[in-house]
Amino acid sequence: MAPELTTETATQTTENVTDGIAHLKLNSEETPAANVDDNGPAYPLYYPYSDPQEKFPPTELFDFIDPGLRADPAKPHLLAEGVITKLISPYIGTELRGVQLSQLSKEGLDELALFAAERKLVVLRDQDFKDIGPDRQIEIARHFGPIQRNATSGNVKGYPEFHIVYRDAKRNRREYLSGSRANHVNWHSDVSYEKQPPGTTIFFILEQPEFGGDTIFASQVEAYNRLSPEFKKRLEGLRAVHSAVPHAEYSRKRGGPVRRYPIETDHPVVRQHPVTGEKALYVNEGFTKNVVGFKAEESEYLLNFLYDHISKGADFQVRASYEPGTVVVWDNRVTVHTATPDYDNSARRHAARLTPQAEVPVSA
Repeated sequence: MAPELTTETATQTTENVTDGIAHLKLNSEETPAANVDDNGPAYPLYYPYSDPQEKFPPTELFDFIDPGLRADPAKPHLLAEGVITKLISPYIGTELRGVQLSQLSKEGLDELALFAAERKLVVLRDQDFKDIGPDRQIEIARHFGPIQRNATSGNVKGYPEFHIVYRDAKRNRREYLSGSRANHVNWHSDVSYEKQPPGTTIFFILEQPEFGGDTIFASQVEAYNRLSPEFKKRLEGLRAVHSAVPHAEYSRKRGGPVRRYPIETDHPVVRQHPVTGEKALYVNEGFTKNVVGFKAEESEYLLNFLYDHISKGADFQVRASYEPGTVVVWDNRVTVHTATPDYDNSARRHAARLTPQAEVPVSA
C-alpha cells in the first residue's frame, strides 16, 4: 500500500485538499463506488471511511530515538544479495527490487529508515500485498514512530491510523479540482503542523491509473544547499508557524470530519536531521503560515522566494512513477512532494498512507 498526499495551503486550501477526501461525508453505511465498467476497487477494505462521531485527543509529546541510529551503515539486511538498486537522481530517490517490505526484520527496518534519510525517497517495487494486511502494515509503520491519525481525511474502518487516497469515475478528480487555480501542483510536507511532525513515511499504491497520477518529490536538503552562504546565515534561527486550521475549516465547511482541534506550531525554517546531520529547509506552501517576528509583507516575501526556489528546482526533484506492487517510503523531514492529478477522470487511483511521527524539529 502506498501513501499519497493531500495538498493543503493556508491561502489555497479550498482548491488543494483534493486527495484526502475529508469532504466526502463518508460514513459506515456507504459502500464502495464502482466505475461503470468494473466491479469496484480491488482493495475494498481500504475504501475511505469516516465516522462523524469519531474524535481524537490532542497529540502528546513523546520521547523519540530514530531507528536509523541503530542501523548498520552497510545495510546488509536491506541491500542483501540479489537486490537490484537503481538511482533515480543524485540528490533524491532510489528504486529497489528484490526487497519485500513485509519480510524485513527489525534490523532491516532500521536500515530502511537510514536509507530513506540518506536518499530521501525509496521506491520499493514488486511488493506482494497478499502478504501485508493492515495489521502488519501498522506494525511496520510503528517501528518508525507513533502513527499520526489524520483529523480530516478518510481512514479505514477499525484502523484510524490510515490516511486514504481515493478517486474513481464517480468521485473523480475534476469535481474537486475546480476553482480559480491554473494548475494543481502544491508542494507540502505532510502534517508539518504537528509538534512532532512525521519522519519515515510509507505510501502503499493499491490501484493506479494506466497513465499519470504519480507524485513529485523534492529534496529540501539540496534546496538548502543551493542557497548562498550569506542567505543561509539569514535563515538560521528563524522559525515559521505551521497551521492545521485552514484544512480543518475546509473539511468542516464541506461536512467532513474534524476529529481533533486544529493546532498551530512553530518550527525552525532550517532543521537538522538527527541521523545524517544534514540541514534542510523546513517550510512548505501546504501548511506554513508565516515567519515568526516578521511583518506580514516581509514574511510573505521570504516564504514566496523559498517556495519558488523549491518549485523551480527541477534538478533536485524526481517523479516517483507508480506501477502495480509499488510502496514508496520517504523521509518527510527533508522532502516535500506534490500530487500530479493528470490522469483520466474515469480512472481509479487508490492508495493508503501511514505517517509515523518523529522528533521535535531541531534548528540547524
